[in-house]
Amino acid sequence: MEWYLNRWIQDASTLSKLLPVDVANKDHPIAYMPPTGIPRTFRDFYAFEQHVKTARARRGLEVPPAWYEEPVFYYSNPGTLVGHEAKVYAPRGSQELDYELELGIIIGKGGRDIPPEKAWEHVAGFTIINDFSARDIQRKEMSVGLGPAKGKDFATGVGPYLVTLDEFQDRIDKDGRVELEMVACVNGKELSHGNAKSMYFTWPQIIARASADAELFPGDLIGSGTVGTGCILELGPENTGGWLKPGDVVELEIERLGVLRNFITARPEQI
Repeated sequence: MEWYLNRWIQDASTLSKLLPVDVANKDHPIAYMPPTGIPRTFRDFYAFEQHVKTARARRGLEVPPAWYEEPVFYYSNPGTLVGHEAKVYAPRGSQELDYELELGIIIGKGGRDIPPEKAWEHVAGFTIINDFSARDIQRKEMSVGLGPAKGKDFATGVGPYLVTLDEFQDRIDKDGRVELEMVACVNGKELSHGNAKSMYFTWPQIIARASADAELFPGDLIGSGTVGTGCILELGPENTGGWLKPGDVVELEIERLGVLRNFITARPEQI
């Protein structure tokens, strides 16, 4: 853990120079950095069946049988993580900015080919992830058969804290699911409500899959994927007041982890 903290301190200075968003929110005296620093990798899984079924059904698709065989993920951009109360704007040309309500873990001890029964030994703790998504860009690029890529890698909210694993021992069941209420609000109105225990796959399965034939390093970030009802795509923009727009305040709350708040702004004209 000492190595992790030293790495985070070094990364904080670098992040403040690299992030494509305003993390120095003048309305708040403290600038929160992501509790990950700059991880070597950010793997985002797709572990909630309700989200997969509903989101795919809205596009006229069924869940492929392969989804049930093993947890799948994509690599997102570790260089564009933003912290609590950071400002976020949609990427160039996008009109369909969305949030995604996710639970995240931060790796505390590295390893390769980690067996499920030893997975928790490698976890430092939990955090909240907002996997901001440009749905119009994502839809177009994934029609090619690759992605998501540019529809995702412009900003991901993480924070506000890393809460260590020992704080959740009474909430982890024998299979490795964590019972935590999850809520998303936009402008103070609750839009999403779920529970982390509804994951189809367990955290030990996810860690085993992430480390299969690949090294996990301290500080690596792993996302659960979106909880059921946890995004505008799934709910339908016609039911939520539309996609995110400048002036919106997005708050993701997970039990025992606090509230991750981000402010949606207009894209700066000079960029």
